[in-house]
This record gives sequence, C-alpha cells and structure tokens, in this order.
Amino acid sequence: MAAHLGSFIAALVVLGFLCPLLVLLVKGYRSRYVRHHAVESLNFQLTALGATLVASLLAFVMIGLVLLPFIGIIYVVLVIQASVAARRDEWYRYPVSLRIVR
Repeated sequence: MAAHLGSFIAALVVLGFLCPLLVLLVKGYRSRYVRHHAVESLNFQLTALGATLVASLLAFVMIGLVLLPFIGIIYVVLVIQASVAARRDEWYRYPVSLRIVR
C-alpha cells in the first residue's frame, strides 16, 4: 500500500516512481506479494510519467491541454483502486501500464 499511496506525495515533484522503487529495493525480497505491488506501482508510475511528458510536449499544439487533465483523473482513480486492493490483500494489476520492470 505504501508503494501506491507514497507515489501521490512524490508525484508532486514529478518523482512518483521513487516510493515504489524504494519499497521494491527495501522490502521486495521478503515477500512475493510486496514485490508484486511494488513492481506494479513502479511500472504504472513510469508509464504515467511518460504519458505526462508526451502530453506536455503536445500542449504546444493544444492536444496536450485536453490530455493532461484526462491523465490526471485516470492516475488518481487507478492509484486509489490499487491502494484499496493492496489494503484488502488482493493482487492488483494496473489496466493501463507498460510492463517495464518485471
């Protein structure tokens, strides 16, 4: 749960991937479940960062101005869903995430 919710705080400074990375490095070796959630959160954070960067670049041609709020809403909803699933001890997989880290 810390991997998911901690990314909210770190995302304020565009470093949302740091919290799940720290959870993965510090606690990931102890539990398959913790590793799963940390990897899922890290992959989603990297995907969200990439999408935000692309949308920011597209803001110069006005398309990004529509995409940025959409990305923000999807980000908040999916992180809350993942956090609730982690709290309930459920396995969760982000539906829109590139599988960069395995």
